[in-house]
Amino acid sequence: MQLEVILPLIAYLLVVFALSIYAMRKRTTGSFLNEYFLGSRSMGGIVLAMTLTATYISASSFIGGPGAAYKYGLGWVLLAMIQLPAIWLSLGILGKKFAILARRYNAVTLNDMLFARYQSRLLVWLASLSLLVAFVGAMTVQFIGGARLLETAAGIPYETGLLIFGVSIALYTAFGGFRASVLNDTLQGMVMLVGTIVLLVGVVHAAGGLHNAVETLQTIDPKLVSPQGADDILSPTFMTSFWVLVCFGVIGLPHTAVRCISYKDSKAVHRGIIIGTIVVAILMFGMHLAGALGRAVIPDLTVPDLVIPTLMVKVLPPFAAGIFLAAPMAAIMSTINAQLLQSSATIIKDLYLNLRPAQITNEARLKRMSATITLLLGALLLLAAWRPPEMIIWLNLLAFGGLEAVFLWPLVLGLYW
Repeated sequence: MQLEVILPLIAYLLVVFALSIYAMRKRTTGSFLNEYFLGSRSMGGIVLAMTLTATYISASSFIGGPGAAYKYGLGWVLLAMIQLPAIWLSLGILGKKFAILARRYNAVTLNDMLFARYQSRLLVWLASLSLLVAFVGAMTVQFIGGARLLETAAGIPYETGLLIFGVSIALYTAFGGFRASVLNDTLQGMVMLVGTIVLLVGVVHAAGGLHNAVETLQTIDPKLVSPQGADDILSPTFMTSFWVLVCFGVIGLPHTAVRCISYKDSKAVHRGIIIGTIVVAILMFGMHLAGALGRAVIPDLTVPDLVIPTLMVKVLPPFAAGIFLAAPMAAIMSTINAQLLQSSATIIKDLYLNLRPAQITNEARLKRMSATITLLLGALLLLAAWRPPEMIIWLNLLAFGGLEAVFLWPLVLGLYW
């Protein structure tokens, strides 16, 4: 166990908990559901940009994506940039119209919007169950990613790291709610930006410069520097389906879409589009390029997903590695808390209150249920992540596909047709 790495990470987790306590004390008066799950719709432009980015950038982007770039080469870096317009599409297509209708219907979840538009309880039940099933896969990916980070960079056994990570996430999400989530997302977005830039510079330096790194990749396998990638995986068909799945289709992800009904005003949307797109560009390019060039530094990894935590330990001083271990940890934590909140909202608002609508005024019970459900979901995910696969990116993409198949077209066509 490496204390130089662990101590900065502990300090970071303490800051996260402090923000959650602050958010819990700052809850505004009014509807508990609106405050706990939407932060009373009060986000400004910078916070909107950071929370959307941090929610979208997950373990797949900081662990799975760079792992795929390590395995398939520089072509995967180009593929990752397909995701660049994701924030612009989400806020541009949903944005104002979605927020106006959500306020009109007093919608707290995506399923509230679907019911208001289609007036079908059956649709809400099917969508809710689909969301919960897909989110189990998506959240399991985040738990695996967090535990692998702690295992590789800090020398903590996988199972112990999983417990530390899972308990921390479940606690601060359960008691802080949406306001804690977006405050932490803002902090985590900044940590991700700095960590990505520092790590990329360290990798290029360790490889002897960019030119030497590319030459080393070509020596290992010439296809690592080709647009098609190793094994010629990057075919036009694959790239098109990837674009639908991780760029255009992101509009239909419930934990992303709910951010589009939580901002303060139209100025926040415009600022969020610009800042969010810039941040996504830096993070996607930086992390995937670090993963691809990392093969020139550590050519013999058997588990590609370990490339980023291994590089952190190898190219950065131990204390710096501990500080910037918080960057991928931040990406994972911000995504999992959004998904946990959305799952809790689905169970309470879309399922429980549909069966027992009179309970909507019993805020004490709703508060207890929200915290309890979040903690129980955390325990379930710990069990699901106990025996992980080698590459998490495919499980994450499968979960994305399931969510988008259910929500994308009913949401977009329901707004514009």
